[in-house]
Amino acid sequence: MQPFNPWAWRDPSALAGGYEQTRPDDVPRQRPAGTADDGPDAPGPGTPIDLTGYRVEATDGRIGAIDEASDDAGAGYLVVDTGPWIFGRKVLLPVGTVARVDHLERVVHVDRTREQVRESPAFDPDDFARTEYREQVGNYYAESYRRG
Repeated sequence: MQPFNPWAWRDPSALAGGYEQTRPDDVPRQRPAGTADDGPDAPGPGTPIDLTGYRVEATDGRIGAIDEASDDAGAGYLVVDTGPWIFGRKVLLPVGTVARVDHLERVVHVDRTREQVRESPAFDPDDFARTEYREQVGNYYAESYRRG
């Protein structure tokens, strides 16, 4: 088993639709009629995805919405605006924390609790380019995997 890399997608197919396993007789899931979201249906494999604006859910509730996203190989991240939840603070979530993406509902599910996200190092756009800052954030999330 490879060590956890917080900056790499654990399941790259999450960007390609995150479809659930289906049987040949299953009817594809559709958006409920009359929803306000006029966005596209779930994308197919190879379709570039912009996660900006997607809602982010922890294992125990909503965190906020994606303000910025990068899927750079080995350096992927989400900047999440938490809104009033933690006083408008933005948090940096490495893409390795993403459990799944629901493109129809425009929701990214992460495998962290709200408390783990709240306790994460503060997002600092000025420090983001610094290797030490990215290591600090990466180590925080890698350590939370070791703690369970």
